[in-house]
Amino acid sequence: MSEPITKEQVLEELKRVKGPDLADNIVAMGLVSEIVLHKGKVYFAIKVDPARAEELEPLRLAAQKVVEELPGVESATVTLTADRPAGGGNGSGASPAASAPPPPPPQGDMRGSAMAGGPMGAPGMGAGSQVAGVPGIKNIVAVASGKGGVGKSTSAVNLALAFQANGLKVGILDADIYGPSMPRLLGITGRPQQAHGNIIRPMEGYGLKVMSMGFLVEEDTPMIWRGPMVMSALTQMLKEVEWGELDVLVVDMPPGTGDAQLTMAQQVPLAGAVIVSTPQDLALIDARKGLNMFRKVDVPVLGIIENMSYFLCPNCGERSDIFGHGGARDEAAKLGIRFLGEVPLHMEIREKSDAGQPVVVSDPESDHADIYREIASEAWHELQRSGPGAQRQAPQIVMES
Repeated sequence: MSEPITKEQVLEELKRVKGPDLADNIVAMGLVSEIVLHKGKVYFAIKVDPARAEELEPLRLAAQKVVEELPGVESATVTLTADRPAGGGNGSGASPAASAPPPPPPQGDMRGSAMAGGPMGAPGMGAGSQVAGVPGIKNIVAVASGKGGVGKSTSAVNLALAFQANGLKVGILDADIYGPSMPRLLGITGRPQQAHGNIIRPMEGYGLKVMSMGFLVEEDTPMIWRGPMVMSALTQMLKEVEWGELDVLVVDMPPGTGDAQLTMAQQVPLAGAVIVSTPQDLALIDARKGLNMFRKVDVPVLGIIENMSYFLCPNCGERSDIFGHGGARDEAAKLGIRFLGEVPLHMEIREKSDAGQPVVVSDPESDHADIYREIASEAWHELQRSGPGAQRQAPQIVMES
């Protein structure tokens, strides 16, 4: 039995790979980062100029090949990132992961071409190239928030079900790798099954096609993953799943403006983004950051939802504006985007979400279900206005080091 592979061995082997313009090897140039090892699998990124991503695809393939030739290496996942190259260093400066990452998805479920290509350096991703879509999916809509705790996932699942209630074919992708919510919100258990080759079948709940990291790991397993692993997993859950024909794929994004958002922006032609916020100023500041991030990567913002907009007492019916009220509506007017609607803070929405019975399907005649269906209609109207399924230019993303 061979000894476990080490980072030092990987770096030594990568010294055989010449960098851009053949000036020196990629290790000496400080272009190698984020080396993660797990059970014979090697994950790392190579920092390149985003404008040269397509041109440098052979470099990525060469790095993958030399690492996979090492004894004890089962596979190598190599991504080209649009990171600005850091000065100096030998590529080994990345701090080790806090602990070994959790087991990757079962063999045959989530491996193959997308993993080899990497999310930010796949062929066709150079400056000015068109972003490739996902066959069968007409519109991909991201549901995002600048911060956690605003009810984004609950909004995403009810929005998806409301799109469906309005007559559309819908799927939902849980892109929150670190905190997947869809299995619980939709009451789905079990694991996806392999369809053919590297393609797996999505799970289904209430008529929605669903994919989530929560189906592949136990609910209490911490996802201690580095950026390249997150980006590869997202790419696979998007492009190696048998989604079929969908009018809309709703993507429940993790909070913030990090790897997941950049991966989605560069990997697929997002038709639009919906921002979820609560009314108070602090949440709106973060929502504004999320909105500006999508604008910078050229994704249309379809509008803002004000969640937990007000509280209705279940006993007396009295209304209280716990977090203030109208902040998201005012922000939408200020920024010149559509205000999609306001959702109250109500026990029924929370209880049914916790029970895996979203209110849109469990109580379709309720006022809350009406609110979500109206929000879906507003978002669809804006989606049609901005051009559903239109191809757009791939953004150049440069992250400051």
